[in-house]
Amino acid sequence: MTNGQPNIVILGVGNVLMADEGVGVHAVTALENGYVWPEHVRCVDGGTSTHELLDDLEDIDRLIVLDAVKAGKTPGSMVRLEGSAVPSAFQTKLSPHQTGIADLLATLTFLGKGPKEVLLLGVEPVRLELDLNLSPEVEARVAELGKQVLAELAAIGITPKVRA
Repeated sequence: MTNGQPNIVILGVGNVLMADEGVGVHAVTALENGYVWPEHVRCVDGGTSTHELLDDLEDIDRLIVLDAVKAGKTPGSMVRLEGSAVPSAFQTKLSPHQTGIADLLATLTFLGKGPKEVLLLGVEPVRLELDLNLSPEVEARVAELGKQVLAELAAIGITPKVRA
């Protein structure tokens, strides 16, 4: 806690070179550029990093992960998972970073420094191929991912300021 406020990290992960796999990075970048965040809330572009993120995620109160999630839904669908459902979502091995994120969360838990709450907000990918652009269906969901993050934070009394 910082000044009585929960420490929160909004972590965008994914490979922006692989089309829809990069949706989490695009979403966290939009949030970081669009808002001025309180000091206890940090937006982190995790890209395809894993254990390099240990310091960013140690002893935080809430982790919100933004990512492409293969959940068996219609491509372009929104996905919301929390708690114990999050690590199992990363076991689908949509990409190498997801196994790393599951390992990272396990390492933090083993060290007694894991996030108290974990939430995964994502989009079912349409295309996973070498391409710098998101599919139109997933690109249309980037703003919706941001709105979901804002709603989650508003529910606990946190509202960032729109960047001028």
